Amino acid sequence: MDENKRFESGDISISAENMLPIIKKWLYSEKDIFIRELISNCSDAISKHARLVSLSEAPADETPYRITVRCDAEAGTLSFEDNGIGMTADEVRKYINQVAFSGAKDFLEKYKDSSEDAQIIGHFGLGFYSAFMAAKRVTIDTLSWQDGAEAVTWSSEGGSAYTLEHSDRTARGTCVTLELDDDSREYADRWAVRDVVLKYFRFLPTSIYLEDAGTELTTEEKPVNDMPPLWEKNPSDCTDDEYREFYHRVFLDQADPLFWVHLNIDYPFRLKGILYFPKLKNEFESVEGQVKLYCSRVFVADNIKEVIPEYLLLLKGCIDCPDLPLNVSRSFLQNDGTVTRLSQHITRKVADRLLSLFKNERERYNEYWDDINPFIKYACLRDEKFYERIKPALIFKLLDGTYKTVDEYLAVPEDAEKTQETGESGDNAQEQAHDEKPRKTVYYATDENVQAQYITMFREKGIEAVLLQHVLDNHFITFLEAKNPGVKFRRIDSDLSELEQADTEETGSANVEGLFAGHAGVKSVKTASLATGGAPAVLVLSEESRRMQEMAKMFGGMENVEAMFPEERTLVLNSAHPLYKKLASLAESDPDRAHLLAEHVYDLARIAQQPLAAADMTAFLARSAKIMELV
Repeated sequence: MDENKRFESGDISISAENMLPIIKKWLYSEKDIFIRELISNCSDAISKHARLVSLSEAPADETPYRITVRCDAEAGTLSFEDNGIGMTADEVRKYINQVAFSGAKDFLEKYKDSSEDAQIIGHFGLGFYSAFMAAKRVTIDTLSWQDGAEAVTWSSEGGSAYTLEHSDRTARGTCVTLELDDDSREYADRWAVRDVVLKYFRFLPTSIYLEDAGTELTTEEKPVNDMPPLWEKNPSDCTDDEYREFYHRVFLDQADPLFWVHLNIDYPFRLKGILYFPKLKNEFESVEGQVKLYCSRVFVADNIKEVIPEYLLLLKGCIDCPDLPLNVSRSFLQNDGTVTRLSQHITRKVADRLLSLFKNERERYNEYWDDINPFIKYACLRDEKFYERIKPALIFKLLDGTYKTVDEYLAVPEDAEKTQETGESGDNAQEQAHDEKPRKTVYYATDENVQAQYITMFREKGIEAVLLQHVLDNHFITFLEAKNPGVKFRRIDSDLSELEQADTEETGSANVEGLFAGHAGVKSVKTASLATGGAPAVLVLSEESRRMQEMAKMFGGMENVEAMFPEERTLVLNSAHPLYKKLASLAESDPDRAHLLAEHVYDLARIAQQPLAAADMTAFLARSAKIMELV
């Protein structure tokens, strides 16, 4: 038969003109998916041939399996070739004109109207026809493995028309060539394609080679995907150096991970992967692209929250689940029992790893706490089951650098509980007041430098306090208060009642307090005897109003937060300080000098809490010089 004789030309029975624009529009934001689909087809063809060989249905071939991707920037073409099972003319008619086309059409008809929140996980199912996302013409050149098979070429420009004719191909397998449209010419560039191949197929077991028609060295000497996934190895066979090397190469993070969790199960579903605990900064970092989801070593997407709980996305890692249904909507995944169990299993394994580290390597666990506590706290806030499981490993870092578990720290002494249950007085009013008092107050600091003066006063009094520096702590302590009735958290600049002592000299308190009346931002002024040698005055902020303001600022989108939740500040004058007596004396003998000193004492209290604004600092320095002149 004449090799150039055309077998046939015709129209695909379903209107392609109506479908292909939908493909381009619907997947516009993930345009490079067509490369994944076509290489996946190559991999499937190779797997099918390898299976036939293993069953002795096809003759063994010593030629190594490979996938070749060719770029030709000058011609504007991109091709994908494999040495897999190949196709006959009848198989092309069946799998390209009918099955592949109908499958893609059914897929799009089902999901084209899906909302953004219900996007399809992975998009597997478009297959061959995704090529028309980027091509104005697609050609298939193929030769089946079967004895006596004739090579054929199929071609279409994206409409319903196609041609099918003889080919002079002599090698088993298939080559799909895309004549790229003007909007997709970047995919004829070798480096652009290389990035996409690495993104999706870094771990594919079949070697992928990249060829460039525009360079002297047309074929890369090594496969693009030269690194097998570490998660395929048994955890007992992996070394710490291998875990670290894998982390650095996949996530391009120069810092070493703290530790990791190796997932490897076969029942009730297949799941493998590695999750790393990286160093986290004090503020939330972008978590996009941190946990990568794979299906049989092919990259699917980053951060699929329906599979991987949102709080786990603070970690970095790879999870491969061949049993995961990808060709479904996100709403389906949310209600799928298998996916729910998978998500719960991953969460349980992470919690178990943390508990094991806490129980068996407590010193290391304490060292990691600054880095891992944002993740643990966020997970507790988001997942009640995770909190119950990890609760024994929740710890506080104390201001002296030591650590205590939350359970130990929040434990209420037996005598305190007995006192609250029985009461100490028969007077109803006193009993009621006593019941409203917290059984335990936990004092905490958020900034050791800014709150240094308060910390010093608490230390001198022998009162223990914890360090809570993360932006999440505001929510976490509210969460702990709800879980532990009778326990209240107070920042050390919000409650000085524990520092107050009996004041034997209250003479002139009214006059001294009057010197400070009228200051903006101060709700009230009071006198108390604090530790001798402490500050002459300190500002105390309402815990409740400050928390509300901080939460409002954190969530954002709320105007005039300060006006809605004003900071309720009280100025506490220390009657034990020598300056207090000085002010009391000057209030009667030299009111002008008394007011000058009062302004300075007030600014000292403000500086101990936060830096002064530029104008206030200028006034403070000028006043300091004036006071020095009076000495």
